[in-house]
Amino acid sequence: MLAAVRDLREFRDPVSAEELEQFETDVLAGFVLARASAALADSTIRGDVGHLDQMRAWFGRPLWDMEPADADGYFGKVLRGSPSGTRLARAQALTTYFLFLEVRHKVEIHRITGRVVECPIDEMNRPREAKDAALRLPPTEPEIKTLFNRLGRRAGDLPQVRAHRAELHRIEADVAGGTAGE
Repeated sequence: MLAAVRDLREFRDPVSAEELEQFETDVLAGFVLARASAALADSTIRGDVGHLDQMRAWFGRPLWDMEPADADGYFGKVLRGSPSGTRLARAQALTTYFLFLEVRHKVEIHRITGRVVECPIDEMNRPREAKDAALRLPPTEPEIKTLFNRLGRRAGDLPQVRAHRAELHRIEADVAGGTAGE
């Protein structure tokens, strides 16, 4: 049995510009909430939203309409003279936003616009510079010794610390002398 295949867009009610704008605002608000739920600092979220706002202002349309050629123009011409950190931060914000769109709103965007969400940053135009992540590195052994030496001198003068230290020495002596558990 054969059936005629028709474009589903012809059966959808068109979305007004106002409804599309409201949807775009709701999606961005959802992005902010999702980033906050991921325990990101407010400054990081503000930075991401600032980057997205600047790209949106340049592009003049919802970012989900952006294609690789648009990203090439933006990152290759508009941001060409910008510091590499700015380009990297902007590319990361855009990539993260598109990941959010793909995971949470792909079907809805397709239903409303007929577009399939796909990140315009791909293997060909991904910034190649490496940016060191701000990682929390564990302290070195000398740093640990210095810290505990400083704490020991200061905290050792407190009465509750002296009492606990005396109790610890008594327990250590009991264990060393074989009297523990007797």
